[in-house]
Amino acid sequence: MKNLYNSRFLILLALGSFLVVSCENDSIPEMEEEQVVPLTAGSANFSTFVAVGNSLTAGFTDGALFILGQENSMPNLVSQKFALAGGGSFTQPYMNDNIGGALLGGVQILNPRLFFNGAGPEVIDQMPTTEISNIMPGPYNNMGVPGAKSFHLVANGYGNIAGVPTGQANPYFVRMASNPNASVMEDAASQNPTFYSLWIGNNDVLSYATSGGAGVDQTGNPDPTTYGSNDITDPGIFNVVYNSIIGTLAANGTQGVVLNIPYVYTIPYFTTVPYNPVPLDAATAAQLNAGYALYNGGLQQALGAGLLTQEEVDRRTINFMAGQNAVVMIDEYLTDLSGLGLPSYRQSTEDDLIVLPAASFIGSLVNNDPTMINGVSVPLEDNWVLSVDEVGEVTVATNAYNAIIEQAASQNGAAFVDANSLLQEVFESGIPFDEFELNGSLVFGGAFSLDGVHPTARGYAFVANQVLMAIDATYGSNFEAAGELFNARDFTTFYPEVIQ
Repeated sequence: MKNLYNSRFLILLALGSFLVVSCENDSIPEMEEEQVVPLTAGSANFSTFVAVGNSLTAGFTDGALFILGQENSMPNLVSQKFALAGGGSFTQPYMNDNIGGALLGGVQILNPRLFFNGAGPEVIDQMPTTEISNIMPGPYNNMGVPGAKSFHLVANGYGNIAGVPTGQANPYFVRMASNPNASVMEDAASQNPTFYSLWIGNNDVLSYATSGGAGVDQTGNPDPTTYGSNDITDPGIFNVVYNSIIGTLAANGTQGVVLNIPYVYTIPYFTTVPYNPVPLDAATAAQLNAGYALYNGGLQQALGAGLLTQEEVDRRTINFMAGQNAVVMIDEYLTDLSGLGLPSYRQSTEDDLIVLPAASFIGSLVNNDPTMINGVSVPLEDNWVLSVDEVGEVTVATNAYNAIIEQAASQNGAAFVDANSLLQEVFESGIPFDEFELNGSLVFGGAFSLDGVHPTARGYAFVANQVLMAIDATYGSNFEAAGELFNARDFTTFYPEVIQ
């Protein structure tokens, strides 16, 4: 055993000597150190950053404004990176809790937020603690006001608590306005920003869309004091107001970044519920067809009288069959045959957009009558469906607004983020964000929160990165090259039910 041990020792000793000699004779490759790129602001001055906009600027998510959402707002995230390149402090009008919603005189006027209950979105069963009458006068660096349309930003008295019950004032701005008669833009400009962000225009068309087109397309009407809350803003008014806003922010050569607005059909609020959500067996389909036989017969009589074309008759004819079926809807754009006693009914097509809340309404009973089924034997009212004609109105307005936004950005030397194209990519194919993919699916798509309209924290971080890269391209900063973009894994896609 001793001789065997000595033999092994000598072999190992010789091998070790060989390795030492080999290492001395061979060159050892040196590990290259990762080059650290120092961060620079380029020509940008981030010392006083003011963000102007609506809910997308405020950090609204999961159907409400609450502390965690505000902390992950796009401007607040961007300001953290600005602080590394000479930026100053960034203040926000924080809500009182992570419940969301709000009270006025102790009465709830805004709903709490949604949470994911394991099967779908659900409203938190807690009472808000944010009292609107508890004024916290700004101005704040984050001047995002949920619900604001473009012309609201220049309206004096938009923060007057007396106007909240009548809809003439905004409860979110009430609690942050420097005084009851101030406008959002007056409070923003009073801070003398050295850099701004502007993301406004969504609500000028979105409220019309989310109401199923229940409002009015005000194109051609230059008087916004006559508009309803769900109307489409006249592009002419938008042009005047938007250029006034950016002109105020960009006065004296102040730098900034602007974002345009997405098409409504790229967000889950309009893409989650299919146009044909009604499953039927053959017997039930036949029974329903019998119920619509009189209506279909009336269409044939109108055709014979020359009141309808064959194309419209085909479009209006109600026909159910075994399998998945389109809902029956009221369409005010159809030829008015009320004089003949015929309502404006038709079945939805893939070009119509059924709004997200309709998911719980379609198939429900009217007065517990099993023969009166919403969306089937009882047609859906206008507010449940954005019809193809209404989609067209929304698209035309959106295109007009975006042309105005892009031109204004160019004329004022601002960085520009094409949020519309980005959202279309998310909708059509998904878009990578580090090791994750953001797509347009509700809940698990990663981009949109539980309300189907506003981003998740991860979605806001993705937008923040786009803003930083646009600033790099315009002002010569290097947030991307210096490794200062946000990482997707650091942000959640929905917040838990537990409220701390």
